[in-house]
Amino acid sequence: MAAIIPVLDEEGAIGAVLAAMPIGWVDQVTVVDGGSRDRTIAEARAGGAMVLVERERGYGRACAKGAAAAIEGGAKILVFLDGDGGDRPEAIPTLVQPILDDTHDFVIGSRTRASMAAHQTLAGRAIGAAIGLVYGVRFTDMCAFRAIRADALKRLGMREMTYGWNLEMQMRAARAGL
Repeated sequence: MAAIIPVLDEEGAIGAVLAAMPIGWVDQVTVVDGGSRDRTIAEARAGGAMVLVERERGYGRACAKGAAAAIEGGAKILVFLDGDGGDRPEAIPTLVQPILDDTHDFVIGSRTRASMAAHQTLAGRAIGAAIGLVYGVRFTDMCAFRAIRADALKRLGMREMTYGWNLEMQMRAARAGL
């Protein structure tokens, strides 16, 4: 299992994210830096992560680069989370359990309403409802904290290399029946 963490200027946060990784669950932690101008890379390395640098900006580009490295390294399950501390790495066992139980190929974490600004709650509900109308599935959140089988990610054929990566993944997963 591999954790992929796209980052940009996350000094002061990435170290805590890495320290919260559950022991014995994640075999490989890859931080993909999109051009940080602070000490993010140094903190990630000090935290034990493999660090890749993506010269072209784009959240999706960083996720894709990290996923490719993880798959090349033999990872069968990929966990994506942000490096700003907004996601809870200690929840990885709960997040991936449906995949380990062979009941799901794709699982999305869900933030509590108290942890989100009003516009995040509203946007998440609106986008989730729209995807539900089109694909007949229900998403409660659009957060970056997600897990997917490596072979399922390959089948999705992701193209969005900017901030729309998560939305595209959910739409393609819904269309694929994941």
